[in-house]
Amino acid sequence: MKIIEEGSLLLIVYRDKKYLKKAVINKPFHGKGGAINFQDLFGKPFGIRYGEYEIYEPTMEDLVMFGLKRETQIVFPKDAALISFKLNLRPGSKIIEIGTGSGVLTFVFSNTVGPEGMVVSFEKEERHYKNAKKNIENHCSWENVTLYLGDVLTYDMSGFDAAFIDVREPWEYIDKAHKLLKKSGSIGMIVPTTNQISEALKELQKNFGEIEVLEVLLRKYKTVPERIRPTDRMVAHTGYLIFGRRLD
Repeated sequence: MKIIEEGSLLLIVYRDKKYLKKAVINKPFHGKGGAINFQDLFGKPFGIRYGEYEIYEPTMEDLVMFGLKRETQIVFPKDAALISFKLNLRPGSKIIEIGTGSGVLTFVFSNTVGPEGMVVSFEKEERHYKNAKKNIENHCSWENVTLYLGDVLTYDMSGFDAAFIDVREPWEYIDKAHKLLKKSGSIGMIVPTTNQISEALKELQKNFGEIEVLEVLLRKYKTVPERIRPTDRMVAHTGYLIFGRRLD
């Protein structure tokens, strides 16, 4: 049983509010449900009540939504989960990512491929690279990520199981991804507009098959037994996802 210790990350829930905090002595948390003196929690298990609060061990989704610092538009959990599934990622997989951004999807890939896997990620903007590097160092469970500042076009290692592209003009990197992938390897990308889909498809159809274009819409429901209905807001369109498989 995992217990709360000095430095533990905690998900604190108060009604419909969530907070991700590090348990530090003499630095209490103050919220609408009152104060939490973290030393009162040390030695206790996760999944307990503290006054009006609920205290949990953070999940991957919690870390993505509340822990990793964002400097770019992120790939949301609803998309990240399907991307990992469609790219056939599993423990030991090797994936190359073109466009690290804030490192959110890099973090998801790292957790998906596990300690025996490998994530190689390229980011051209130094500011985003530095932010992503901190996110990866602070939150990844294993040292299975290699992050480069620069352009993937100069990279020559091959044999990757999957490739994912998240840049403004992904079609410029599709041929390079083909060279980096193993035979039958999977490719994926995310774009915000339909004209980008058209440009990507023109290039993708040259050397890839099993091509799909889709989007994921997520609607949550209120959890009040007496009046179950959809919540007032939903996470609808966040991006178009494109997938394919390498052909020779």
